[in-house]
Amino acid sequence: MPDSSTETAEAASVHSTLKTGLKKRHLTMLSMGGVIGAGFFVGLSGIINQAGPGAVITCAICGIIVFLVMRMLGEMAVAKPCTGSFTEYARMALGDWAGFTTGWLYWYFWVIVVGIESVVGATLLSRWIHGVPLWLMSAVLLLVMTGVNLLSVSNFGEAEYWFAGIKVAVIIGFIVLGSLFVFGIWPGSEVDFSNLTGHGGFLPNGFTPVLVGVVAVIFSMTGAELVTIAAAESAEPAGAIRRATNTVVFRILAFFVVATFLLVTMLPWDSFVVGDSPFISALDLLGIPGAADILNLVVLVAVLSCLNSGLYTASRMLFALSVYNDAPAWMTRTNSRGVPVKGVLACTVAGYFCIAAGYIWPDTIFLFLVNSSGAICLFVYILICVSELRLRRRWERESPEILKFRVWLYPGLPIVVTGLILVILVGMGLNEPTRAEFVQSLVALGVILVAYSVRRSRTRKVVSFATAPNNAHSSSKKA
Repeated sequence: MPDSSTETAEAASVHSTLKTGLKKRHLTMLSMGGVIGAGFFVGLSGIINQAGPGAVITCAICGIIVFLVMRMLGEMAVAKPCTGSFTEYARMALGDWAGFTTGWLYWYFWVIVVGIESVVGATLLSRWIHGVPLWLMSAVLLLVMTGVNLLSVSNFGEAEYWFAGIKVAVIIGFIVLGSLFVFGIWPGSEVDFSNLTGHGGFLPNGFTPVLVGVVAVIFSMTGAELVTIAAAESAEPAGAIRRATNTVVFRILAFFVVATFLLVTMLPWDSFVVGDSPFISALDLLGIPGAADILNLVVLVAVLSCLNSGLYTASRMLFALSVYNDAPAWMTRTNSRGVPVKGVLACTVAGYFCIAAGYIWPDTIFLFLVNSSGAICLFVYILICVSELRLRRRWERESPEILKFRVWLYPGLPIVVTGLILVILVGMGLNEPTRAEFVQSLVALGVILVAYSVRRSRTRKVVSFATAPNNAHSSSKKA
């Protein structure tokens, strides 16, 4: 029964086809840069401020969770690559309601990210550009990234290749320089790890902040799964997904764990200011001139990258949803370059609404949008885990030959990961600082579930109305 919508998808693909314009290097860099957003360069200060040097443990926990979820997603994506990625697998495993819910949750998450990053990008530009309204710069940034996405998928891939390349190069450069400083090789430095245990110890505020910070860090890591969506528009989707999944844990360990370790080793954890980039303080310590301007530029690149990939992902979610009539049918229409133009523009309009909310209703509507997206990635991760648990069992029985990339210790490991994510969600609800995000994310989930219920009831009415005359006609003939 869950596979009953396949015929609809195949019929739609006849007149709505995405092009395979992404190259191997595009997907490689997308998978590397997908976990490095503005939240990484700025948000780490908040995690360190709460957990102290224990923030290293927070990043490690999140990295393991994301890696194992990616491994489960990779297993399904290698077996059956598709544009909708995890939304398709949720539909196969649990039914239409799961595909509808996962798709709209993920779309909601990314259009809000698009709006937030546009606002953040304008704030970053204001450091160099004066006298221009922030809302106007936000709108221009979104317009530029919309233009990139409308050209072709290869243009999106090329832009993301360079954005991600810059981010990766900066992080690698910081790790090299920071390591030289920590191990006493940098001029004027000496080997000193006292900051890890001084100023209240390795866990100055206990272990609870380490767990509480998991939500914020996972939010920053969201994006690793984008490669499974983009791979459907490449010539070798299965190979790209396998490579990305196998190396995601190493990228996360290097980018988050090692970078955080260097930060809390170089400087006392309580010297970082929440909201300020900890990397600026570290570069100042290294004596690198213009550290603030350098980081401002790097964070701007990260913002543009998020805008670019956010529009791409949200538009592909609409494309996948519309194939199953979960979104308007015109969302599947593509132009000669294989771009779902109307889908991209619909996401842009939603992004402009978020920008408007950020400047007109910053403490009400915009705050709700930001908070309500806080736990959505965890909701999606749970559905990915449950989908893998069900589909793995089904495919092993029906077509084991497609399972060329498997999760280890099945079903124990997927069950443990699912339970761990549930524990984190419960912790969000019980913890005062994250309770608002949890409750408002539940509200967003509830709205989507109600929307599915309404859609299903309307569909049933249409079907009943369409079949009633035929039934009446056949009855009259019998009479």
